[in-house]
Amino acid sequence: MGTIEMIAQKKRVKAHIQQAILVAVALSGVVLIATIIPNLPAMLVRLPSIKRAQLRARYRTALGRLVALGYVSFEKLEGKSYARITDTGRQKLAFMLEKEKFGIPKKRRWDRRWRAIVFDVPERRRKTRDRLRSIMREIGFVRLQDSVWVFPYDCEDFIALLKAELKIGFSVLYMVVEEIENDKHLREHFGLARYPR
Repeated sequence: MGTIEMIAQKKRVKAHIQQAILVAVALSGVVLIATIIPNLPAMLVRLPSIKRAQLRARYRTALGRLVALGYVSFEKLEGKSYARITDTGRQKLAFMLEKEKFGIPKKRRWDRRWRAIVFDVPERRRKTRDRLRSIMREIGFVRLQDSVWVFPYDCEDFIALLKAELKIGFSVLYMVVEEIENDKHLREHFGLARYPR
């Protein structure tokens, strides 16, 4: 495995561990810290094989990172430490789960309408704008112009979560478009050629 592939795999592992911890804490409400670590392996079946001691260290690091990001908070009750998901953590988890849902290919019937996302993120927030483009590309949107992206299916809920995640609410517009001129290449890209105009 090459260096770039190894780096990408480490990022995926880190994201899966964080998501598993957020799910565990969200489902339980308040979780005793000592019980999170032994119960997580069942939630992480997608991860490559990792030694148990290594996994425990990664859990602790990921949990600390979630606290630093404000997604989880610690509470002390009767001398024991508990983890509780914050409102910010719930929002992040909703975004992660919605994003993951887009990655699962499913057969859908196209309603012959395009969903267009138009954004105007100022230059001072260039990193946010680049992250927005990266997520759109990753999800499967097609770029028509720098700040105009299209998708054939309803994605309004995901875009609302994305706006909240990146804190760019008024900079992004979601539109349902009946017709795009010369859209043959888009229909071919999304496998919608059987829907002629």
